[in-house]
Amino acid sequence: MSSCFCQKITQIYENAQSINSQLAFPSWFLPPHHQHSVTETPLPRSRQLQIRAATSADLTSIAQIIAESFHSQKGLWGWAFPLLRLGIYEDLRSRLALISPHQVCLVAVDTGMGTTEEILGTVELNVRFSDPWANVHKSFPYLSNLAVNPKYRRYGVASRLLTSCEQVSQEWGFQDLYLHVLENNHQARQLYFKLGYRRVHNLESHWNNFFLNPSRQIFLRKQLGGSKKRVVI
Repeated sequence: MSSCFCQKITQIYENAQSINSQLAFPSWFLPPHHQHSVTETPLPRSRQLQIRAATSADLTSIAQIIAESFHSQKGLWGWAFPLLRLGIYEDLRSRLALISPHQVCLVAVDTGMGTTEEILGTVELNVRFSDPWANVHKSFPYLSNLAVNPKYRRYGVASRLLTSCEQVSQEWGFQDLYLHVLENNHQARQLYFKLGYRRVHNLESHWNNFFLNPSRQIFLRKQLGGSKKRVVI
């Protein structure tokens, strides 16, 4: 593999990261290659699921789960998987180091294995400010990078993570929650619709077209219950 080609891929990755941060898209620019069923079965009784904030000790496991969820290890991009995983790790590390009252990375961990915790899934939540591009003219909580270990899909881990994000959003004083999903990711859309998310509008994804994925992004919103007053930030 030529160093020139590696440098080109790295530059594409960095450019996409820059574009994503400006457009409020989820962090990882390649389309998900997994589409998960919304049919859920309870975790085995030996498993004890707990949701907590991520720590620096979790970064390696989180990066692996996100990489497996959003990038294939086969075909054209298979050789680049370690590079992409490293980029995810470094991006997570930099965000985790930021001190912000309205940014959190949550993990679902199995505490039923004694002193060893196994990370089953992860999600990020932060507050974005008035964004005319997203057609939201106020500060709003935004969910991204929802990913579950392939061994533990269809066990309700994603639903637990989403519910925890709703609780955090309300603790922050918000009464709604927003996210993006690819229009052609039908099973993910089913999960979100099942949990009460509704379409706001479609968004053209030109950067996805560059990677031969013509699907548009759908901007979803869920109205949360409760009567807490929204904070001003």
